Order: sequence, then C-alpha cells, then structure tokens
Amino acid sequence: MKALILSAGQGSRLLPLTEKRPKCLLPIGDKTLIEWQIHHLIKAGIKEFAVVVGFHAKDLEEKLQDLQKKLGIKIKTIFNPFYNVADNLGSCWLARSEMDQDFFIVNGDTLFIHDIPKKVLENATSSQYPITVTVDHKSTYDSDDMKVRIEGTKLMEIGKTLPLNIVNGESIGMLFFKGDGPKLFADAVDQAMRTTEGLKWWYLKVIGLLAEKSHVGIASIKGLSWGEVDFPEDLVKAQTLVATWS
Repeated sequence: MKALILSAGQGSRLLPLTEKRPKCLLPIGDKTLIEWQIHHLIKAGIKEFAVVVGFHAKDLEEKLQDLQKKLGIKIKTIFNPFYNVADNLGSCWLARSEMDQDFFIVNGDTLFIHDIPKKVLENATSSQYPITVTVDHKSTYDSDDMKVRIEGTKLMEIGKTLPLNIVNGESIGMLFFKGDGPKLFADAVDQAMRTTEGLKWWYLKVIGLLAEKSHVGIASIKGLSWGEVDFPEDLVKAQTLVATWS
C-alpha cells in the first residue's frame, strides 16, 4: 500500500508566498505542509510514497530526498512538465504506473491528522466499494468546496458546482483505492486524457463518472481535524490546527 501525493502546482492564490516555492513547501509550525502529510500518513501505517512534482521541482525533490533518508521510507518523485497548462488529472495520468496496488491519493494542499487515513482504511476494509472518497460535513458550503451528494455510504455526485439543495458533504482531498479500484481509476484517467477536455479536468471529474457506475463509496470523518490550504487566511488556520497536534 502506498500514498500518491499530488504536489505539482504552484499555489498561485498564495502569492507572493509561493513565488519561488510550491505550496507544499510552505512552513506550518515546525514542518512544511508535505512533511505534515507524510508524518501523519506514516503514523497511519504507510511507508511508501509517490509524489508528483512540477513547480520548483528541484527544491521539492531535495526535501523529499532528505525525508527519505531521515525517516527510512521510500519516496519516488514523478515530474509533471505540464503542471501549468493541465489540471491535476494530468498528474494522475503521469502517475498511473504507480496505481499497481492499494493506494491513497492525497491532494497536495490537504492538511490532516493521522486518525483520518486510519478511519478511511477501517471503512474501506469493510466496504463493498473499490474506491472510497473521504467526506466531511458542515452546515453551509461555499463555491470553492468540492461538494458531494451521498446516499448512505454511496457517492452519487461530486463537484464544485453541485446545487446546494442536494449537497450533504464535501470531499477533503483524500481517496483510497483497493482491489479493482486502482485499475478502474487508472483506466478511466487514461480514457479521460484522450478526450479534448481532459487537460482541463480535475481527477475528481473521473471519480464522478465512476460513481455513476456504483464504484465509489464514502468514509465520513466528521469531528476529525483537517484543513485545506488555498488562501492566506487558510495558513493562519493551519498554524492553529498544527499547534493542537504538537
């Protein structure tokens, strides 16, 4: 089992902080964002990682090499030269050879405590679905939330533009694939990238298509701590969040 972390982008909404470094290398407390991700994934039992890099790739590769030596884990990097012209479906397409076993996908801007991947693994073990989307719930949702419609433990729809009257959760940017799930996803990613719209798609667009075929379930992590780092105000919240972990 491995974790695939999508960290190719710059994070332009955090400029000027990301002018010369990718978002995942921003310091939050005593670690960078990607260090927190790897730290908590290790605590959840994962010791093999594949990281898609792009913007200032060399800086990120050097950080990951240091972590690999320091922590005694396996980290492979995959360079995405198209990070500034394609959305993250392109990163998944480049990394599809890594989808050869059960694995997590984690967005490069999702900050989370180790209890979350543990909870997802527990749910996935007993789930009938080969693909699991990690979902949280709140009273209201905004335009930037990756909203979902679920029925029981089944994902019905996912997208930022879902009508609010049908929304009952949001994806936090962590998915788990087991059994047939890795191949289902890799094949669907490949097919999507062969379309004229593929370069403009998020990979969750493909998850939505697979949900239509009843391949996708959800794991609810309501009450567990996580955050998404997109805007400067998110960094302030992230600093507060990691202080509680310390």
